[in-house]
Amino acid sequence: MSVYNPLDPDFAFTIGIEEEYQIIDPETRELRSYITEILDDGHALLREQIKAELHQSIVEVGTKPCRTISEARAELQHLRGTIAGLASKKGLRIAAAGTHPFSSWIDQEITPFDRYRGLLDEMQDIARQLLIFGMHCHVGMPNCNVTIEMMNIVRYLLPHLLAISSSSPFWMGRTTGFKSYRSVMFSTFPRTGIPPSFVSATEFDNYVSLLINTGCIDDGKKIWWDLRPHPVFSTLEFRICDVATRLEECLALAAFKQAIVVKFYKLFEQNMTFRSYRRALINENKWRAQRWGLDGRLIDFGKRTEVEAKALVHEMVELVDDVVDELGSRKEVEYLLHIADHGSSADRQLRVFEETNDHRAIVDNLVAETMEGIELLHS
Repeated sequence: MSVYNPLDPDFAFTIGIEEEYQIIDPETRELRSYITEILDDGHALLREQIKAELHQSIVEVGTKPCRTISEARAELQHLRGTIAGLASKKGLRIAAAGTHPFSSWIDQEITPFDRYRGLLDEMQDIARQLLIFGMHCHVGMPNCNVTIEMMNIVRYLLPHLLAISSSSPFWMGRTTGFKSYRSVMFSTFPRTGIPPSFVSATEFDNYVSLLINTGCIDDGKKIWWDLRPHPVFSTLEFRICDVATRLEECLALAAFKQAIVVKFYKLFEQNMTFRSYRRALINENKWRAQRWGLDGRLIDFGKRTEVEAKALVHEMVELVDDVVDELGSRKEVEYLLHIADHGSSADRQLRVFEETNDHRAIVDNLVAETMEGIELLHS
């Protein structure tokens, strides 16, 4: 049995998914500051898989480590269904999108936990403004040096993933002109964006130690890059994506992340690799991705030319073709082609607004799409 097979006991490349949902008042369609009201019931049902965030209108969930995307599917169906059921008991709904179309950060209540008070004390209004919703995906790693090697290489594809996941074209009732305004807002925080490259795990550890010893950070959790070695788990954590509105979109993104790591690790073991590009170059693509999403053009730095983002999605799927069957994720990875052909959540939100000129209609559509394929549980 191959160590790239999820059934192998030595299989390291597990996946874990975290999603942040909006708590919605179905009458006003605005965000409702209500997380503290559902945490007790939520903890009883989901234990550590439900968490509060800085704003009380955000609820975060996380899957257990999953070997296959089918396990992750079952986990997310249960989590979305349970959270939606808990919200429904209070007459509320949930929605998955990187920003709310019109609610203001000024009106949101802060979760009264010490960690958030400390964050506000340090970051002030840039923390209060951070009314954004993301999807994080952890891919298990065999050791620390492999984690750094994979981070150096996978960085190149972060803008591509952002374009596919884009779900935040609105901010406080304004059409921003960006497909991922969430990523714009998050860039106000320190230690965010595309990570630099490191020659080894030792160099990375020395970097983190320097920041801690000089009072820049308390621990590695305050390094908020788009891709990072997780400071607690033995994972490479993808943080670039807006939260995916549809379950199928989330699973497609997660399945690809697992597949690309396995693909590059296979090359790594054969003394082959994918070129590592400078952060300054990758940032050019990130700008294009957050501005135009799948309607834009990204730079192929190897060919030194621009390529339509939608065409690059097809190249991404082809790149992992030789590993998806062993991972059992062909169907999910190929759903990326559906997104390329039909648009991201940001594209759908903009179409709804063009048709209705009503931000409330966007929220209604987001609520409906968030629950596609999900059974309401514990209501």
